[in-house]
Amino acid sequence: MLIGVAGVSVGLAVGGLVLLGALNWALQRAVDTEAFRTADAVALLAAEDALPDPLPVAGGQVRVQVVDGQGRVRAASIDADRLVPMVRPERLDPGVRQRLTVPGQRVGLAGPVRVVVVPAGTPADPLTVLVARSMADARHSADLVRTILLISFPLLVAVLAAVAWRVVGATLRPVEALRRGAEEITGRDGGGRLPVPASHDEIHRLAVTLNGMLARLRSARDRQRAFVADAAHELRSPLTNIRTELEVAQRLADRTDWPTVTANLLADTERLSRLVDDLLLLARLDDAPPVRATGPVELGALLESVAARYPSPPMRLVTPATPLWTVGDPDEVRRVLTNLVDNAVRHARTEVTLSAAATAPEGAGRHDAGAPATRAVGRGPVPAIGTGAARRTGTGGTVAYHLVTVTDDGPGIPAADRDRVFDRFTRLDDARARDAGGAGLGLAIVRELVRRAGGTVELTDAEDGAGLQVRLLLPALPDPERP
Repeated sequence: MLIGVAGVSVGLAVGGLVLLGALNWALQRAVDTEAFRTADAVALLAAEDALPDPLPVAGGQVRVQVVDGQGRVRAASIDADRLVPMVRPERLDPGVRQRLTVPGQRVGLAGPVRVVVVPAGTPADPLTVLVARSMADARHSADLVRTILLISFPLLVAVLAAVAWRVVGATLRPVEALRRGAEEITGRDGGGRLPVPASHDEIHRLAVTLNGMLARLRSARDRQRAFVADAAHELRSPLTNIRTELEVAQRLADRTDWPTVTANLLADTERLSRLVDDLLLLARLDDAPPVRATGPVELGALLESVAARYPSPPMRLVTPATPLWTVGDPDEVRRVLTNLVDNAVRHARTEVTLSAAATAPEGAGRHDAGAPATRAVGRGPVPAIGTGAARRTGTGGTVAYHLVTVTDDGPGIPAADRDRVFDRFTRLDDARARDAGGAGLGLAIVRELVRRAGGTVELTDAEDGAGLQVRLLLPALPDPERP
């Protein structure tokens, strides 16, 4: 407020000075114009040798003299001096129109006097017309305006300061309410919402934005707490098994079957190690950039290396006819395929099919992994990923994605749960998953890694209706081995 009032005061003061300067200039210009008009009229009479005596002038604040080259007064108005010129001869410049200011006492007028000089007569008899006009009225007008400004400006500043104080106070009142609301929320561990003012202005939008941010922070905090609780629970299970095995072995002493105990401890340790590795991987993925498109990666060779880890049957690999290149980190893509095949083998009855193709089906759905919804090949916009959106494959067709499918003939997943299973620590059959060593992190890791590669993943029913099919869309790259 002090800075604002000081700025207004300085602005008004500068404006007042400019106004006074402009007013003085305008009044003096008006006086000069009237004086020159009178002088030109007298000069015209002098040129015609028709000067009356006395010279006729209008108003009592005007004096007129006609002076010859020797400084003698040849004609004058009724109130003008007939012996002494109004301007000393040495100040006159023959043949030049001039504006001069002389003291009022020399002319017999009040205040400073404005005198204009106009040449007249003939070359044989040069004359000079002197017209004096008093500046008293102009000075009085300027003094009156100055007095009005000196009185009104402080009053205006005071009124503006009072209005600004009320307006700023009313504007900052919602901000203070927001501050108190934030203090209360901080005191009760982040719960609640900030008050939203009724006025639809910047403060209203700020409150709405802050409430949205608080809601997201609260949701993130709840997810973090749930994640920590689930992680602690999952870590506690293998540690409890290990401790139980060791306590039983200690009680049995010589009767302990150490090979069996060692095998059990090793299995629990491996499960604990996998869980810790998965948690560390998810933590790194949370802090990593959302998309990291690298490559190229050849899908056919990668599928063969993943399928070789599993017995056949149940594993059946459908090798693509031509090389399929995609973006992404080879280790991350292999981790995605391994997690998907592990889940399929765990739940399959007789067979798991792993395949890849250089096409994306019309209208394929997806799980939200950060990629656009466009799926139709050659129709509509295609997302730009890696080296471009449209990719030419070995089959000669231009496609945007390569499709990788993992199909099993197991019990499948209900449609209502197919989005939920991508959440961390989500298991539809806890007992079966825990017995098999799963912690509900496999599909969560798949979702994060696929998002980093710029692709999408979805769960659908198998084509024959029996089992589950995982459809993985990865951005396509041109064959680097072809010119």
